[in-house]
Amino acid sequence: MKIGAVTIGQSPRTDVTDDIMRLFNGKCELIQRGGLDGLTKEQIAQFRPEEGDYVLVSRLRDGSSVTFAERYILGNLQKGIDELEMQGVRLIMVFCTGQFPDSLTSGVPMIFPNEILHRIVPMLTRTSRIVAVTPSPLQLEQNTKKWNGYVEHCVSIAASPYGDWKSLERAAEEAAETDADVIVLDCIGFTQKMKEMFAEKTGKMVVLPRTLLARVVSEITDV
Repeated sequence: MKIGAVTIGQSPRTDVTDDIMRLFNGKCELIQRGGLDGLTKEQIAQFRPEEGDYVLVSRLRDGSSVTFAERYILGNLQKGIDELEMQGVRLIMVFCTGQFPDSLTSGVPMIFPNEILHRIVPMLTRTSRIVAVTPSPLQLEQNTKKWNGYVEHCVSIAASPYGDWKSLERAAEEAAETDADVIVLDCIGFTQKMKEMFAEKTGKMVVLPRTLLARVVSEITDV
């Protein structure tokens, strides 16, 4: 079975598939495309966010991270989706927890982690108070706004899964001091190891989008 994956960064996202492919038990072929595929760092540098832009953070093929405005990649993202369809994929996983416009279309189901999180996280928090960890300080306001209407209170903390471990530990210590009962690692870049560290340091329930996405896909495709 062929399953597609589209990332806002550059494919392949081997950092993501390290955690999710084991959940598929080798029963599928994963084909990937990216919104920044084929672009140089110099070209990507021109995509820097301006005031009012929806800010995204992702990973390049060389392992470095970049911050950019969503509007610059939508055309290339749609191209990648179209190519995955032509490859005969049964569905497409979106390797990003951000929000996307309805202009992105697909002839096969597209599974957005953001939509899964918004349905499941409110059921997990008894207090309707969460911490959402997002990669960049530029995303703090938009991330809190994203959770409005789903939980009563969201504390957003900036710590990049593509940065240093000490910053992640400091974010976990900050999250531990809140009265939230659920932590959402709100980026597809966060790993299983990071989830385990946050859980250990905070004693709180931690939601990891990449494995949640993989388990949903595994359930509906029987892989």
